[in-house]
Amino acid sequence: MLTALTGAYGDRPDALTVAGRTTSYEALLGAARAVAADVAGAPAFAVTATASLETIAAAVGGLLAGVPFVPLPPDAGPAEREHILRDSGAVLTEVDFARRADAGAFATGPGPGPASSDPALILYTSGTTGPPKGVVLTADAVAADLDALVGAWQWNAEDTLVHGLPLFHVHGLVLGVFGALRTGSRLVHTGRPTPEAYAAAGGSLYFGVPTVWSRIAGSPQAAAALSGARLLVSGSAALPAPVFRDLERLTGLRPVERYGMTETLITVSGRAGGEVRPGTVGTPLPGIRTRIAAEPGADIGELQLTGPTLFSGYLGRPEATAAAFTEDGWFRTGDIAGVDEDGVHRIVGRASIDMIKSGGYRIGAGEIENALLDHPRVAEAAVVGLPDPDLGQRIVAFVVAEGVTGPELTDFVAAHLSVHKRPREVRFVAAIPRNAMGKPQKKLLLTDG
Repeated sequence: MLTALTGAYGDRPDALTVAGRTTSYEALLGAARAVAADVAGAPAFAVTATASLETIAAAVGGLLAGVPFVPLPPDAGPAEREHILRDSGAVLTEVDFARRADAGAFATGPGPGPASSDPALILYTSGTTGPPKGVVLTADAVAADLDALVGAWQWNAEDTLVHGLPLFHVHGLVLGVFGALRTGSRLVHTGRPTPEAYAAAGGSLYFGVPTVWSRIAGSPQAAAALSGARLLVSGSAALPAPVFRDLERLTGLRPVERYGMTETLITVSGRAGGEVRPGTVGTPLPGIRTRIAAEPGADIGELQLTGPTLFSGYLGRPEATAAAFTEDGWFRTGDIAGVDEDGVHRIVGRASIDMIKSGGYRIGAGEIENALLDHPRVAEAAVVGLPDPDLGQRIVAFVVAEGVTGPELTDFVAAHLSVHKRPREVRFVAAIPRNAMGKPQKKLLLTDG
């Protein structure tokens, strides 16, 4: 699956740089072989997935050994770590990158790898509705996804991929590491995704989440340094329209957004060289089919999909797996979306919290959030629906802003969108809580009152 490790692109002394440490394909393969020997025969193995060459060697070593790899979030608390290790049955492993074969690694080939239908990765969801669930992904699903993205993003061995994303998520590990090793593109992982680190990396292809892009847009000098890149890709949460426009102004590039989940990998994306519009995530990748399960008369509804990139199931949870699919076999994403006449998708938000039913209208929180962010005094915004005896739900906006009042923001939204989409209440907060991938954690706002 990782074509670069077969020697197909030759060896490069600077093939991968992670947090300032650089290695070649051959040295990586030697270190991965040592990991494979250590974990052979285990039901699964886990490492603390720091931004390091050790984590990458572990992930590759698992593929070589045919043993599922379980990346542990470095900031996971004791209870979460214990749950993941117990649930997966993984052996906790330490990796010493110095245990590598600097010569002859290519000569014997990369190893057999897992069978196509065997688990290659077990990634744990955020657990917003209970303990995290183990999402089982096969090498075939990963390869199918990466090959689809190669075409969508015109990704090739001449690229230098730059990102600083966590290596325990699909975005950072599957796309950001396995993608580079499948395409032969050089990888620079910045360690921390600071504007200064992105600016200094000299990449042609950059991955980031909205928080990263917002900080880069707020640093004009750093943003200008990215103007020589070929493509900027944003994902894991919606990119605010003002950030999109700032990036375009500062870099000359219109960032491409894509949509995916741990259970599906990346399924919908904008295209390199194609028309890209803020607030949209493009069209389905080859092999992916999507549909919108909407109520009569509604133009938005739950996004459902099918294709070769889908997970095998939740580890040890057949009932949860069955509940995640419709009777005719389509995966229920739980995300609310709309599709225009050209097949371009826009994601409104999660059905559980971002679909607001107010006064007989079905309203997407994301649309209101983007309208609020267009106000020059608003830095962050998160919108929810709270129970209301008259409306069913009333629209409540949590905003980080200075020098503006709640009524002024309500009027601003009403002037930009339909009047029924205006917030009925505006609450000012110091910050919007977010997870490691920059996604707003709205339930924490509600808990904090």
